[in-house]
Amino acid sequence: MTTPTRTPAVTFPAPRRIPYPGGCVLEPGPYALDYLLKWRADVTVQGEVHPDTPVFPLLRELLQDPAAHGLTREEAQEAQGRFLTLAGQALSAEGGDPAWLAREFGR
Repeated sequence: MTTPTRTPAVTFPAPRRIPYPGGCVLEPGPYALDYLLKWRADVTVQGEVHPDTPVFPLLRELLQDPAAHGLTREEAQEAQGRFLTLAGQALSAEGGDPAWLAREFGR
């Protein structure tokens, strides 16, 4: 007997490859961090779609007051963990440190 897979309360896609413009704008790692903190995607929270929403600010809002969005603290933390994993992979691919993203949640 298999256990049914639970759909997360908060879903969003993984970030695509970060469009680093090159040149002397910024080093790729810091540029990628800035990009990911502003990255927009369709985010679903408890079945409600938030189209083209800045993901990081929404996740911070969910963590600050999960109940206001119909979430438990654990569900909000699960969404944060998913973001740290997926965005952290994108950040690492550009030479950044995933710990930078975790630090941003503490600010």
